[in-house]
Amino acid sequence: MLSIKNNLMSANAARNLGTSYASLSQSVQRLSSGLRINSAKDDAAGMAVSELIRADVAQLNQASRNGQDAVSMLQTSEGATGVLDDMLVRMKELAEQAATGSYSSAQRTIMNEEYNQLADEITRVAQSTTFNGTSLLDGTTASVDFHLGSGAITFTTTNLDADHIAAGNSIKSSAATAQIIQHGTKYVASASDTYIDSSEIDTGNGVTNIKFNYAGKGAVTVDLTADAANGISLNDLVQKINTAAAADPDYTSPVAFAAYDSDYGGYRLEFKGFEAGAGKTFAFTSDATTLDAFNAGGDFNETQAAAAAGLNDLTTTSGAAQALTTVNSAIETKDTYRAKLGYTMNRLQSAVSVLGIQAENLSQAQSRISDVDVATEMAAMTRNNVLSQAGVAMLAQANQMPQMALKLLG
Repeated sequence: MLSIKNNLMSANAARNLGTSYASLSQSVQRLSSGLRINSAKDDAAGMAVSELIRADVAQLNQASRNGQDAVSMLQTSEGATGVLDDMLVRMKELAEQAATGSYSSAQRTIMNEEYNQLADEITRVAQSTTFNGTSLLDGTTASVDFHLGSGAITFTTTNLDADHIAAGNSIKSSAATAQIIQHGTKYVASASDTYIDSSEIDTGNGVTNIKFNYAGKGAVTVDLTADAANGISLNDLVQKINTAAAADPDYTSPVAFAAYDSDYGGYRLEFKGFEAGAGKTFAFTSDATTLDAFNAGGDFNETQAAAAAGLNDLTTTSGAAQALTTVNSAIETKDTYRAKLGYTMNRLQSAVSVLGIQAENLSQAQSRISDVDVATEMAAMTRNNVLSQAGVAMLAQANQMPQMALKLLG
């Protein structure tokens, strides 16, 4: 029907042109953004799935970076253990050198000082080696959790400072105090039982001396007054006893020794007489000049904290021999921990590889949902472009139709 009031052909052409133009606009948006889903109205369900996957990919990528940071942290600690290795080797060399009898006490003192300097440096390295403020070598951090995606790898640390590196014992050259207590009255030690325990010490009248004699020989008094306040190391005590004995012509060789007692697990004061056989005894006199208390509750031994078992004193051959045992233990602890750092790094690197593969696969899955198929969309765009151009042409033709009615009216 020819009508001038309603141009239905024009309205129809305009509607179809609008549809074609909207489709063309969507194709242009997809091709320009590279995404099939640019808003929720494009594919509501697809967008929900795609965003969840995108979040998982972001988490996996961060977990991979966490693993790489953890490897860097362990590499820092492992590098420090290499430095500790060199120092422990030198300490073992010094202990072996001091264990032989061909060096003087002054020379052993120099060895002992170098040994102690190295022990102090081991502690300094253990305490100063940190990564982002966290140390894995000095016991301040018990364990570290390296979080990698859905789970964590827990790394338990070991304290490698000088006081703990040897299976919890100290590798330092000890200067612990000999504890001397009041106990009992007169006691005579047999030749077969020469370790002096707390039960073998007499009490005096406040005078800090020890007085002894051997098998009827002259009595020796050891003046310990200067040490009453702070105590005395076992080595210094042995030296003072032997110095006092040497001043008496009845004593021609040392009588006191710092002897290692394996049953006790440390060094103890030992008296040895000049004559072999049973019944050869030292007598500790009970009078006003006998030994008084330095510290309560201990034995006449070199005592130390549990964390510092083993004297490792290079000023004596026996102490140097003990140092060899302690340093060997320290090297074993360090090697075990260094190996642990190594295989944990390998584990972390494997985990990082797996995380990378997971992120790649999820990214591919997300791409299938959200990314535009360029070939398909380009074909759709060409079709929509042709339809839009045709719509414009037909709309122009439809708008000319009312002109035909004017001719009839004329």
